[in-house]
This record gives sequence, structure tokens and C-alpha cells, in this order.
Amino acid sequence: MPQSVTIAIIQASPVYLNLAKSLEKMHEYIKKATKKGADMIVFGETWLCGYPSWLDHCPNIAIWDHEPTKEVFLKMLKSGVEVPSATTTQIGKWAKQYKVTIMVGANEVVSKGRGNGTIYNSLLLFDTEGELVNHHRKLMPTYTEKMLYGHGDGQGLKTVDTGFGEIGGLICWEHWMPLSRQALHNEKEVIHVAVWPCVFERHQIASRHYAFEGRCFVIAAGQILRVKDMPKELEMPAHLKDQPDHFMLNGGSCVIGPDGNYLLEPQFDIEGVLLCEIKDLDRVYKERMTLDVTGHYQRPDVFDFKVKETDYR
Repeated sequence: MPQSVTIAIIQASPVYLNLAKSLEKMHEYIKKATKKGADMIVFGETWLCGYPSWLDHCPNIAIWDHEPTKEVFLKMLKSGVEVPSATTTQIGKWAKQYKVTIMVGANEVVSKGRGNGTIYNSLLLFDTEGELVNHHRKLMPTYTEKMLYGHGDGQGLKTVDTGFGEIGGLICWEHWMPLSRQALHNEKEVIHVAVWPCVFERHQIASRHYAFEGRCFVIAAGQILRVKDMPKELEMPAHLKDQPDHFMLNGGSCVIGPDGNYLLEPQFDIEGVLLCEIKDLDRVYKERMTLDVTGHYQRPDVFDFKVKETDYR
């Protein structure tokens, strides 16, 4: 395992609800990041094709049979990513072409079979050979997300060694699910990807806690989203109608060491490629001398733990 790795967080908006144009933008950012020396590139929660921030801001969306909301849901379905598909194949080709590991969040859809009218909040990991090596669906949609997303499963609660240690990831409030955290801690995680809509204070706390608890490096990826990106079908709150460039989501991406301290401080109100070099990957093992929640701090003689990898996809 190499002792250093350069991480690029793409703190930028997609082309909201437009898969083809978002893929074009994704390719441009991959090229920019690799030119800067990135070994691993992270795109945020449901970056393909946009986090539904309007759930928490636009009035009337919860009205039963609200036609504008149904129209936006239809757009989400049509701009979603099927796994596998031509979209995942293309991302894999870029990973192989540029010799880079890619983690990206997606609004996942299913064209036929079980769940063909459901959207999943998913996280996809591609290795440098272009293979889709992990596919995690968010276990529990958070609050208003329950209007849009289905429940995930345990199949993606694992890590993959992509050449610089075991990599895993969780989505948003999964970081407050103790057993989800433990599942990945048990997988010998070296680098953990935490994707959020925006990494504000509470999310910073959760990300730093995860790094300290798991004795791993944490890449916390936030989103950029402006008022002008919101679906035109939905009414905006009065105080935002005349502010098209106002940040609905303003990033906050950061990188945290296995002692819970920042390697890259939170970056707010910045759009672009954020770089951070992790110089000593073995720090995860040094820190486990004092705390190892998979060993001397787990007490398997007292507690029993199992992940059910139900196969229903």
C-alpha cells in the first residue's frame, strides 16, 4: 500500500436534473482533477443529477396530489442513473483512462423489475480498472427525503481495497446510525467517504466523530446548489425569488485525519476542485493503539453483531 494519496473533492453543482450535461461536466472535472495529480475523486450526494434541496425550501410540495411536485419527481426519474447502464460504463471508462478512483453519488433508478417507480439515493465506487466495485443504497431516507427515495439494503455496507487501503462510504444521516458505522469499521476502513448535502456544523461533528471512532481518514463532501438551479415547476420562498445566485447548499467539504483533526479545513462558498494530500496512510494503525472499535473496544464476548446482506435487487 502506498503511503500517500491525493484526494480531489469536486465541490460543484451538476447540471440539475440533466444527466447528459451532468456527465459532460463530470468529465471536465475529472480531467481538471487528474491534471492536478488526484489519485481519487469524490463527487457528492446524488451529484447525478442533483440533491433535492427543494424538499426543505419550496412551499406546497407536501400537498397531496400536487402536480408540480409530481412533474419534478418525473424529471428525477428520467435523469436518474440505472446500475449497471451506459452511464456507469462511461464513468468506469474515465476511471480507467485517467487511472483514478472515483466515488459519486446518484439518484438511482430501475427500468424494470422490482422498484421501477422508486428512486434510490446511492453511492458508487469505481476503481482504476474501470470496474464498479461497490454500490451502496442509502438505508434510510431522511425526513422529507422519504417522499422520494426507497429504502436501501446491506449489500453496499462494505469496503474495497483500491490500491491505497480499504475504502467505504456512507450517505448523510447514515453517520448517525451506530450499526452502519460499526459495519464499515469492521471492514478495516482506511479511507471513508461521507457525502452530505452541505457539511455544516452538525455534519462536521458527525464526520469528525466518525474519523475518531473508526480511526480512519474521512473525506466529507458537500454540495453546491443555487436558487437558479431549483426546478422551475416549484414555487420558491418569497425571500429567495429575486436571489438567483444565493447558495441553497454552500459546500463545507473537508478532509479529516484518524485523530479527528482537519487535514483540509471546511471550504464554504467555493466552487471547484478541492485538493488534499494524505501523506501517511499508516496513521490509521498508529491511532488504533488507543482505540480500536473492531478489537479491544468492541468486546465480542459481550456484544453480537451481524449485517444481513439481503439480495433483492
